[in-house]
Amino acid sequence: MTAFLAHGRIRLALHCLRPALQPDSHPLLLLHGLGESQAAHLPATYDGWPGPVHALDFTGHGQSSIPAGGGYSCEVLMGDVDIALAHIGPATVCGRGLGAYIALLIAGARPERVLGAILLDGPGMAGTCSASTPYIPLVDTTQPAPPDPFAIAELATDARPPAYAAHFAALATQRSPLPHPIAVCTRERPPWLRAVMDQLDCQPIAPADARQAFAAASLHTAHT
Repeated sequence: MTAFLAHGRIRLALHCLRPALQPDSHPLLLLHGLGESQAAHLPATYDGWPGPVHALDFTGHGQSSIPAGGGYSCEVLMGDVDIALAHIGPATVCGRGLGAYIALLIAGARPERVLGAILLDGPGMAGTCSASTPYIPLVDTTQPAPPDPFAIAELATDARPPAYAAHFAALATQRSPLPHPIAVCTRERPPWLRAVMDQLDCQPIAPADARQAFAAASLHTAHT
């Protein structure tokens, strides 16, 4: 089932991949990588999650609409997630590549709505400066809803320094009700993610362990 939400003039597609397995369990919100859509999330991504599972198509991707003239930024996509969270309520957020970067930003910006952020490998945000050599996926025009080429061009890298991501990690740890609100579950370590790991003084963990920890979380969890 797909709900369409308004973000300014953009129509966002929010897909419900699976209903809750256990009552009163909070949702999991999946965020795809650059050039992908909700179809990129395999069932293993949310295996064992007790609550409902949703997947958002970012602006310019999947079934979400394409803005006239481009104009993409990570803050625009963070706004997409904010709209989705307002619709489904507090949730754990799990992102791939570009989606991992956005998951980190929203965890710092909306700690009252984010019950943990799980960061996974995926396309997009492999580097944070013009000298980086990120993986930029080709646009598959045979897809039923191919991504906007402007999104691919504008979101592959970010001009902001790694300290920008580290700042949002600090905000998340300071303001979240969870003791450890960011889970790094990646093999790749672009500069922004290395800065986040240094800020948090953390090591990567398995995605299944992160899901298990955040599935038991609540907004009333004591910050220790």
